Amino acid sequence: QVQLVESGGGLVQPGGSLRLSCAASGSSVNFHAMAWYRQAPGKQRELVATISSDGRTNYADSVKGRFTISRDNVKITVYLQMNNLNPEDTAVYYCKAQYYTMTYWGKGTLVTVSS
Repeated sequence: QVQLVESGGGLVQPGGSLRLSCAASGSSVNFHAMAWYRQAPGKQRELVATISSDGRTNYADSVKGRFTISRDNVKITVYLQMNNLNPEDTAVYYCKAQYYTMTYWGKGTLVTVSS
C-alpha cells in the first residue's frame, strides 16, 4: 500500500522560507507526475506545482519565482522549497503522486505564515 507522508510545515514569519518534503513508502515505482497542492481555510484545494518523472516543472502564477519543486527518484521523495513566504501562502499543503491511472495523496502538512 503506497503512502505519502509530508513533513516540514510549521510557523514562519513573512519573508521567511520553508522546505516541504513528501516521502513515498510501500512502493518503489517511479511515479509519473508528482505535485504539491494547498488548501487555505475556507477555500478550495489548488495546484501549487507539478514535476514530471523527467523533471519538467509547472507552477501556479501565485508562486512562480518564489517556490521550487524538485524530486529525488531514488528516495521517491518530492520537495517544495518555499521562499519569500507571505500570509496568503498559509494553507495545508498536500502531496500527490500519479502512477498510470492510480492517484495517491498525503494527509497534508500545515504552513502558517504570520508575524
